[in-house]
Amino acid sequence: MLLMVGCGEEPSSQKKAVTNIPEINISLYSNADSAIIAEKAAELDKKFKRLQRLTGFNGAVMYSEKGHLIFKKAYGFANVRRHRDSLTTHSAFQLASVSKMFSAMVIMILKTEGKIDYDTDIRTYLPKFPYEGVTCRLLMTHRSGLPRYMSLALDHWKNKRIPMDNDDVMNLFAEYKPDVYFKPNHGFHYCNTNYALLANVVEAVTGKHFDEVVDEKIFKPLGMNDSFVYNMRNDSTVPLYVEKGVPGYYHRGWRWRRMENDYLNGVMGDKNVYTSVEDLYKYDCALDNFTLVPDSVLREAFKKGSPKYWRRKDNYGFGWRIKTSMDSVVYHFGWWKGFRTFYLRDMRHQKTLVVLTNKDKGPGSANFWNIIKADTLPLGRCCKVK
Repeated sequence: MLLMVGCGEEPSSQKKAVTNIPEINISLYSNADSAIIAEKAAELDKKFKRLQRLTGFNGAVMYSEKGHLIFKKAYGFANVRRHRDSLTTHSAFQLASVSKMFSAMVIMILKTEGKIDYDTDIRTYLPKFPYEGVTCRLLMTHRSGLPRYMSLALDHWKNKRIPMDNDDVMNLFAEYKPDVYFKPNHGFHYCNTNYALLANVVEAVTGKHFDEVVDEKIFKPLGMNDSFVYNMRNDSTVPLYVEKGVPGYYHRGWRWRRMENDYLNGVMGDKNVYTSVEDLYKYDCALDNFTLVPDSVLREAFKKGSPKYWRRKDNYGFGWRIKTSMDSVVYHFGWWKGFRTFYLRDMRHQKTLVVLTNKDKGPGSANFWNIIKADTLPLGRCCKVK
C-alpha cells in the first residue's frame, strides 16, 4: 500500500503548479563539447605527426564520434617523390578493397528497389556465367568458392597493354571455366572475383555502367563531389598513369616511384573507387541515418556471413569485415598499386576512423585500432555533415 501511494498520482486537489523553471543555457553544453572535441583533435594530430615522423605517413585522416566530426587533416604530398602538391582533405585516394562496401551498398539499394534478390542464382542476370548455385549473397560474403580472376587473367589475357574490363572477366570464366575452391556455400574464401561479378550483376540489372550506377545511387544523393569510380572504358591501350585522383607511390631502392597504371584497373567492383575523407564522413553519416537503405536492410550488412566458420578470427558481412573480438565493430582495409586504406567503425560507441594513404608502406593497423579502442568521449549524439 505504501508503494502504491508513493508511486501513485497525486490527487488533483493537491497538485501544485510548477513555477520558477530555470532557463538552460544550451551554449554551456555546446561549449563543453567544443572543448572536448578540441582536446581530442589535438591528441590525434599529435599521434599522426608522430607517425609521419617515424613511419613517413603520407595521407589524410578523418575521425568522428557520436556523429561529431572530431578531426580531419591531411599530411604530406600528392607528389611523394618531389614533395609537391600538398594533400588536402578533399584529395581523392584509391580505396582499393575498401571499394567493396560501395559495391555491396549498390546491391542492397537494388534489392530494396525490388530489382535484385540476394538468393537467386546469378545466372538469372548473367546467362553466360558457367557455374551453378552462385548467388549475390554468396558473392558479397565470399562464400562462392570461385577462383581468382587476376590469376586467370595473368595466364590468358595475352596483351597486358590492353585494358581488361568486367565483360572480359566474364568471358574468361565462360571460356576456361577454371576449377573452383569449393562448392557454393561450402566455405569462405576472400576473393576479388566475387565483387567484380557483383559489378556485372549491377550492369545487367540496370542497363548502365557500374560507375554510373554508383554515382547515381550513392555519390550524387550524398553530395560526395570528390568521388568517382575509375575505369578505362574509353581507352584502347592502358594509359601510363592514372591521371585522376591522387597518384600512388611505391618504394624501390632509395627513392619513391610513381605507380604505373595496370590493365586490371579496367575491372570495377572489387576496387577503383576514389574518394576523400570529406566524402567518407558524408557516407558514414548516411550509414548512421539509414539514408540510402532502411535500417532492416543495412543491418544485414553487419551480420556474419559465415556464422559457423571457425578457422578465421574475423568474419565477413556485405562489404565489411566483422571484428569478432569486439562488440559491434566492422572494418575493411585495402592495398592496391601504391595505396593503403583503413576504414574502422565501432557502431556500439559510434566511432569511425578513416585513414587514406598513397604509399605502399606506412604505419600498421595497430596504430589505428588503438584510436578506436580509446575511451569514449562524453558527447551528445549528433550527425551533421560539416
